[in-house]
Amino acid sequence: MHREPHLTNAALFARREAAIPRGVGHSHQIFIARGENAEIWDVEGRRFIDFAGGIAVLNTGHRHPAVIQAVKDQLDKYTHTCFQVLAYEPYVELAERINAKAPGDFAKKTLFLTTGSEAVENAIKIARASTGRSGVICFSGGYHGRTLLTLAMTGKVVPYKAGFGPFPAEVFHATFPNALHGVTVDDSIASIEAIFKNDIEARRVAAIIIEPIQGEGGFTVAPPEMLQRLRALCDAHGILLICDEVQTGAGRTGTWFAVEQSGVAPDLITMAKSMAGGFPISAVVGRAEVMDAAAPGGLGGTYAGSPIACAAALAVLDVFDQENLLQRSRDVGERLTVALKAMAVNHTCIGDVRGMGAMVAIELFKNGDVKQPDADLAKRITAEATARGLILLTCGTYGNVIRILVPLTASDALLDEGLAVMAACFDAAA
Repeated sequence: MHREPHLTNAALFARREAAIPRGVGHSHQIFIARGENAEIWDVEGRRFIDFAGGIAVLNTGHRHPAVIQAVKDQLDKYTHTCFQVLAYEPYVELAERINAKAPGDFAKKTLFLTTGSEAVENAIKIARASTGRSGVICFSGGYHGRTLLTLAMTGKVVPYKAGFGPFPAEVFHATFPNALHGVTVDDSIASIEAIFKNDIEARRVAAIIIEPIQGEGGFTVAPPEMLQRLRALCDAHGILLICDEVQTGAGRTGTWFAVEQSGVAPDLITMAKSMAGGFPISAVVGRAEVMDAAAPGGLGGTYAGSPIACAAALAVLDVFDQENLLQRSRDVGERLTVALKAMAVNHTCIGDVRGMGAMVAIELFKNGDVKQPDADLAKRITAEATARGLILLTCGTYGNVIRILVPLTASDALLDEGLAVMAACFDAAA
């Protein structure tokens, strides 16, 4: 790639620090010049393999040709009207197709918004309107967004919640199951029952919201039994079950929605990120009668369901069908898991390899002791990977998890190249 001689990462980062608040963090001090599928090139002409995918936004890769073409075609028609002022057919078609994909043998409707946080906030609004109740139960380690309501729901203080309180009331946190750390499904359900006894009666709880796989929380998978028991508990108390699939949705886990693999049909599902291949859109899909609870004017947004993003999202759905990307997700996940487990044999610091489909992570501990999370090693590995041309991200309550969110469209050769870099990084850190 041709390098612009006047642009360097260091110079641009200095400009960034002078112009942009420090609260906008950076995992890597790299400025992208071009992206193609699962590779990027920075402003200095250096190539990187992208195992981050814009934090689960690029399941179809950087600039998928079908997505780009759909956006170009839409640009020639119209770019904005605000759907509540002048409607447009792509919004309706996308809603129809999402309704058809959502689990559950009941009528569904879909609302489009712009960000994951917006989707979660609107899901809570809808739940409150539908039930006439106010309480919300979330889970420790969960991440739901950066707005004040979604921060209240997020189960991690640093860096998300620190300094931003007070938060909206009647949001409570139950314990998320984690077999590695000895937290059973029984423990999690008992923690909800404790909330009913200690904090808020069940008849005032509007919704329980859970990520089928915690994203920022460390790629911890909710066992199918957990989701099934939540469904039964919600039904017993007239509570709505919401699945936050902002990170897991759009095929990352091998099904369009991760919750499908549990056999459970939530009342509402939120999604965003990879829906439109890099263009901003989010959604709430759920039971038609629940979605209809809000009065006209109670839902929406100026940019919500942008025509450009709707066109891109429709193209993403087509690409998934044409390229069989749900199966590809499962195949990518198996390839990643096999390689990472092989690394774990040689490096006792890798205490766990887990995930679902192509949503895969490793958790690092000192001396293999699960009571000693090793965030410093996770930082060293990701920094070494960057130096060797591989983009990785950390996550987890203790920052000791390395997650992989590579585009599903990446070739096997590129996956193997990236995994070889990871192995070399662990060898170097040993």
